[in-house]
Amino acid sequence: MGRQWLHAKRAIVNLRKGQTVGKLVKEITVAAKLGGGDPEGNARLHAAVEKAKKASVTRDVIERGIAKGAGTGSDKMHLDHVVFEGYAPHKVAVIVECMTDNHQRITPEIRYLFKQGVLGTAGSNKFLFDHVGLVEAHHADRSIDLEGVAIEAGANDFEPLAHAQNDDIPEGTNGARFITERTAVHAVSVWLKEHGWSVVTSEIGYTAKTFPELDEAARAQVGEFLQALEDHDDVQRVWAAVK
Repeated sequence: MGRQWLHAKRAIVNLRKGQTVGKLVKEITVAAKLGGGDPEGNARLHAAVEKAKKASVTRDVIERGIAKGAGTGSDKMHLDHVVFEGYAPHKVAVIVECMTDNHQRITPEIRYLFKQGVLGTAGSNKFLFDHVGLVEAHHADRSIDLEGVAIEAGANDFEPLAHAQNDDIPEGTNGARFITERTAVHAVSVWLKEHGWSVVTSEIGYTAKTFPELDEAARAQVGEFLQALEDHDDVQRVWAAVK
């Protein structure tokens, strides 16, 4: 679900390190803007900082991103959160979240990308998704009962998560995606960290209710379309009904 179409294209994304680092820094800035500049009190920011460190983003760059988002530095930030709905080829529902400093520019650019995609179209589709909290994490103990962890942490549901699905989950660890109420994301993240879990993602997102059946050729076509959306500098998240 969600952005899992991206996992098959990690090799392509890794070649675009400059763009990837830029998106990581932007995520830090956005997280600080939304939840404050203290990583210990802002689960999304904490996860973003840890990802940036793994990508060898320097401490100075991370700190500037936090200061910019929190409004404590000289470089103040003004970004609008803009959400686009539409369909990838083969009627795959897509939600695109953008953070932009130019609302008038981003709208025609995203619409153009939808138009460029073969059979890709804009259109309302939020009713096809659940708007939820998502926490992805891993633990060294592979024997831990994930259902019990989800209950104790206060999550509504869980899914096992392997390295092949998300390369932020180290091989040989017990990985999981915990699905929560939107208001419970921080509390679940804190509980997990206090009980030995490493949180790699903590955010509000979308999970698809249904998934179209796709053969390999269709899946590749959808993946190319979604990659084009992901490559846009202002696109922060792409959620798609693809298993």
